Amino acid sequence: MKKAFFQLLVLTGAALLAPATFLAQSPDTTVSKEKQYKNVIRYNLSGPLLFGFDKHVVFGFERLIGKQQSISVNFGKTAFPKLITFESDSFSLTRDAKNNGTNFSIDWRFYLAKENKFQPPHGLYIGPYYSFSGYKRTNEFNVKRVSGTTDILTSNVKFNIHTIGAEMGYQFVLWKRLTLDMVLIGPGISSYEITAKFDGNLNDADKEKLRDAVQQIITQKFPGMNYVMGDKELNADGFLDTWSWGYRYLIHIGFLF
Repeated sequence: MKKAFFQLLVLTGAALLAPATFLAQSPDTTVSKEKQYKNVIRYNLSGPLLFGFDKHVVFGFERLIGKQQSISVNFGKTAFPKLITFESDSFSLTRDAKNNGTNFSIDWRFYLAKENKFQPPHGLYIGPYYSFSGYKRTNEFNVKRVSGTTDILTSNVKFNIHTIGAEMGYQFVLWKRLTLDMVLIGPGISSYEITAKFDGNLNDADKEKLRDAVQQIITQKFPGMNYVMGDKELNADGFLDTWSWGYRYLIHIGFLF
């Protein structure tokens, strides 16, 4: 069923893009005849607003490959939110051993000639996209026992998101070189994989509490994940693999050259 649904999404996207390609190639006498710059280097503003400017640093590059088309690639680092929810009377965070992540995306843009009075990459565009976000976080905790002893617990959390979909956006060009790029609509279908492993002398009840804490962090810190998770839970091995709707909304600031 998932395969059929994915194929339907791809076919629908192809059907939507076919007329867009025709429009993009159509001549438009209202388009400005000023010098056309073909490259944009940009910085993602959306991620830092959610995760912090020191944790999410993603840059992008867009290149016109035709009169009305371009390829845009974005790549950088991101990080998993702090596991403050883990701390309690029994657990206390002692060290962030590792916290890193990767963000990558690519999109193929069609600038609609009949809808734009400016030369690309200034104007309204649509097109398909693929994006990936991967997060890894390793922490060490002190676990207090009833007997008064203390053990060391290591948690390893991984969260991967793959999304394919279609987008519509608009890129402004201000003062001839400054760009403000906004992906306004970006529905898609996503694969979500969550893994939570705990190394240490823990009983099943403690492991379940920690797995619940991981889910709580993800649903609180990642927009839309409360809908994706729904009534789903990490299994006894600390793993969850599910498909659901995805969405893309981005704001970039860049330089045209």
